[in-house]
Amino acid sequence: MDKIAVLIPCYNESATIEKVVLDWKKELPEAVIYVYDNNSTDGSDKLAKKAGAVVRYEYQQGKGNVVRRMFRDIDAECYIMIDGDDTYPAEAGKSMAQEVLEHHADMVVGDRLSSTYFTENKRRFHNFGNSLVRACINRLFYSEIQDIMTGYRAFSYQFVKTFPVLSRGFEIETEMSIHAVDKNMYIKNQVVDYRDRPDGSESKLNTIPDGIRVLKTIFTLYKDYKPLQFFGWIAGFLFLLAFIFFVPIMAQFVKTGLVPQFPTLIVCGFCVIASLLSLFSGMILQTIIQKNKQEFEFRLHMVNEDYKRKTV
Repeated sequence: MDKIAVLIPCYNESATIEKVVLDWKKELPEAVIYVYDNNSTDGSDKLAKKAGAVVRYEYQQGKGNVVRRMFRDIDAECYIMIDGDDTYPAEAGKSMAQEVLEHHADMVVGDRLSSTYFTENKRRFHNFGNSLVRACINRLFYSEIQDIMTGYRAFSYQFVKTFPVLSRGFEIETEMSIHAVDKNMYIKNQVVDYRDRPDGSESKLNTIPDGIRVLKTIFTLYKDYKPLQFFGWIAGFLFLLAFIFFVPIMAQFVKTGLVPQFPTLIVCGFCVIASLLSLFSGMILQTIIQKNKQEFEFRLHMVNEDYKRKTV
């Protein structure tokens, strides 16, 4: 088992990957640096190998697929995940590793948004998108993560080996954040500097399509992780809708003894039934979620025992 493993997902980063590897070898000489090449066509893998990294390959396209492969393959006491585009400083890596190794943090988030991101990043929609995603996650899941979409993170062995990777692409950071919050893991925010990509390096993130996928992921995970709240909102809306249309019918009935709007009354009845079904669905699913959390704690205990055996 490695003490510290630096994980670098890489897709066509020939302009920067060699410098990134060398920076990390200088900053954390005790770490093993892994570059996982994701079908690059520009020789990124050769440059990484030349710089001294351990190069491995993931042939399913997408960052989420790369992260799944890295987390399956590598055993380490501390993992540091960093993008290969040279936008994050390696100098923050040592303190992030200390948070995991000495203070038992499960995930350390490299917070760009509290430092230089909004001045360095030249794509305005990225600025807006990052702020929107952060606001959505923190409001819906009652968290205080300062940068949801950052690619600069440190993880514990327990986090890596219990995290079910479902996303294929750039939604993976959102999925990591929500998983850590939902499972009550110890999360630390660490402010890090951010610098824009150097000339010749292009972002692989497509602002609109990937942004829509991230928001869809938030919506889906909110339903999956907070079903009582999700279906409770639907139940409340349907009940309110039924109440608004029922009040004038009831007032007319009290006044005249007649119900002239039977179709509206029938629709109100169906809305109330749908509201109750939605509420009870949320309650049943919430019970299942609670049971899954209990099972997760047992699984975490097993992972801890495995960790102790490998570090003896």
